[in-house]
Amino acid sequence: MDLFEYQARDLFAKHGVPVLAGEVIDTPEAAREATERLGGKSVVKAQVKVGGRGKAGGVKLAGTPDEAVEHATNILGMDIKGHTVHRVMMAETAPEIVEEYYVSFLLDRTNRTFLSIASVEGGVEIEQVAEERPEAVAKTPIDANEGVTPEVARKIVTDAKFPAEVADQVAEILQTLWKTFVEEDALLVEVNPLAKVASGKVIALDGKVSLDENAGFRHPDHEALQDKDAADPLEAAAKEKDLNYVKLDGEVGIIGNGAGLVMSTLDVVAYAGEKHGNVKPANFLDIGGGASAQVMANGLEIILGDSDVKSVFVNVFGGITACDEVANGIVQALALLEEKGEKVEKPLVVRLDGNNAELGRKILSDANHPLVQRVDTMDGAADKAAELAAAK
Repeated sequence: MDLFEYQARDLFAKHGVPVLAGEVIDTPEAAREATERLGGKSVVKAQVKVGGRGKAGGVKLAGTPDEAVEHATNILGMDIKGHTVHRVMMAETAPEIVEEYYVSFLLDRTNRTFLSIASVEGGVEIEQVAEERPEAVAKTPIDANEGVTPEVARKIVTDAKFPAEVADQVAEILQTLWKTFVEEDALLVEVNPLAKVASGKVIALDGKVSLDENAGFRHPDHEALQDKDAADPLEAAAKEKDLNYVKLDGEVGIIGNGAGLVMSTLDVVAYAGEKHGNVKPANFLDIGGGASAQVMANGLEIILGDSDVKSVFVNVFGGITACDEVANGIVQALALLEEKGEKVEKPLVVRLDGNNAELGRKILSDANHPLVQRVDTMDGAADKAAELAAAK
């Protein structure tokens, strides 16, 4: 989960990273009061999860409360690279900036470790610096067992060639930033720029944070950080039902047990759909190992609620949860939906294989539901689901 700048700033402040005062607003008039609280001047910053805000006119300096209202009026509702601005951050104006640096910690998936990236050339995209001046970017692997000790922080400062007069401050900030990274279960924490101001103090002026949603159970407070405006309503509904669901642009709804099987199903449906008018998968939905009637009903309810879906492909390989349980779950799920008054009109193609597959197939055949078609091979079922979707 990527955070807005104001949310990153609040997390930094919570853990002791030096930041400037700021608050978020969503109406132009609120900009006046916020600016007055910030001393009569402010920086009005569009809150969108994309770079290039300044070049797009989404960051403005306000010398008076009236000017802050004017800027907030112009920025709220602005489109920046396809992202609509719903909020702006009113930030305290920074003292005179002398130098700008860059620091971050992130998960290095390729090398299965954590990584520090630091540069004395901040204020611009680090990718640009790395491409044009690779010697100006210091990359330091971080041992998860050791973390960022004073010695590790000092090595990063030395490798990145930070000036001696800010070395101690930057080293301390690195340790605090690492603490933020670990305690919040983040995948990325980035400060750009980390600025040295005229007084000699080093301050985080802008930040990015990406949190690991898989660790959400440890952080109930992270739920409040979710961007409700941008959330797909079907994905939000699926999350409430504890389903692993991702909306895609297609016509064949997919239900499977196990992420690997579902991913394979997406590929097979996409391939089969090429000869049926380029029909594509409409979603990723992994119901996991416990395919009970209620879990199946929840999954079908989400998928059938997608107006783009024309047919549904249920692809299950019986393991711990046997195919007969899944078959009973499908039959009972359809009954549950009908009892709730939710009319099911879209055809379902079901492929069962693995543990108790024959019994599961018999249960579906005996049920003889008019919307359910049983196909015993994955390729055949994918082709049938694509054919049915194309015919709608």
